[in-house]
Amino acid sequence: MTETETDTDVQPLALDAWHRAKGARMVAFAGYSMPVQYDGVIAEHLWTREHAGLFDVSHMGQLTFHGANVDVALETLLPSDLQSLKEGRLRYSMLLDEDGGIIDDLMATRRRDHFYVVVNGATKKGDIEAFERRLPRGIVLDHMKEQALLALQGPRAADVLDALAPGTAELTFMQGAMFSLAGTPAWISRSGYTGEDGFEISVAANAAIAVADALSAHEAVKPIGLGARDSLRLEAGLPLYGHDLDRQTTPVMAELNFAIGKRRRAEGGFPGASRIVGEIDQGPVQRRVGLLVEGRQPVREGALILDDEGSEIGRITSGTFSPSLQRPIAMGYVATAKAEPGTSLKLEQRGKIFDSIVTPMPFVPHHYHRKPAGA
Repeated sequence: MTETETDTDVQPLALDAWHRAKGARMVAFAGYSMPVQYDGVIAEHLWTREHAGLFDVSHMGQLTFHGANVDVALETLLPSDLQSLKEGRLRYSMLLDEDGGIIDDLMATRRRDHFYVVVNGATKKGDIEAFERRLPRGIVLDHMKEQALLALQGPRAADVLDALAPGTAELTFMQGAMFSLAGTPAWISRSGYTGEDGFEISVAANAAIAVADALSAHEAVKPIGLGARDSLRLEAGLPLYGHDLDRQTTPVMAELNFAIGKRRRAEGGFPGASRIVGEIDQGPVQRRVGLLVEGRQPVREGALILDDEGSEIGRITSGTFSPSLQRPIAMGYVATAKAEPGTSLKLEQRGKIFDSIVTPMPFVPHHYHRKPAGA
């Protein structure tokens, strides 16, 4: 439980009793009581890499935006090209402040006449306030408080889900559509936060137990907690808001240039555009990098990154022991001159020095189900 969360602050999710019946150890996270683990983080991590893991991510904020030219309106706050986004397609983007700092990262989907946006649970209140304050008049935001969100991730996810919701296996990475699952309407997208093939499933909260029961009835599926979700996303090289991303970080510093559309780079019109385009052209002061750490002890968030002379050139923002690689890995920001793969760097944690080397991310290859080239 964080310093700002008390028992009265923490809300239960729709699957709270379901998690507890499965033996979950519950913790306070983003204002909710959530499962951190069931059978142990390493076992759950490896199960997801080899089979299929079921995650409850209902703490995330699910929003819809309606109104004339809603894509143009959202582009005043997000740097992505939403006008070219086809129906049923998702795009990763970021809500930016006026200086180009990242208020939150999110997923935006065009659904017929509106946009469906999923934001982080810990930031959703501030995100909603920022959208409502800064979007043009005439755009209507709806916070879908009665929706739950589940994620089924892993190499067997597609077979499991397609047997229950036929047609889902035909989706490709970053594509979504409506289906019927366990007798209830479900918006299902082929996406996720583990680097594995998988799906995110939005259903009415009062149907969440039926959906979770149907999915977990398959022998390939086990419930997975927050602990393994974090180690999986770190192996996949995916940043976590509030740790690897914040208002002091620009998309270019975070190595998220892919989220800034070519048209947007040329036209601008999003917060911090001049700074961000300048960083794309000239390079930022710091960059997010991956680090392989020598030894067996993980180096955690807040550890210092040092050059050969012992001068601080950055800090670790995420670190863990990788169950897949059987070694410590970390992510952090360093001076751009020291960000090239192969660069040796020292890390200092609680007075102890560790050797590390800058390495390309992801640490573990992604297994997204992409459309074949030319298809």
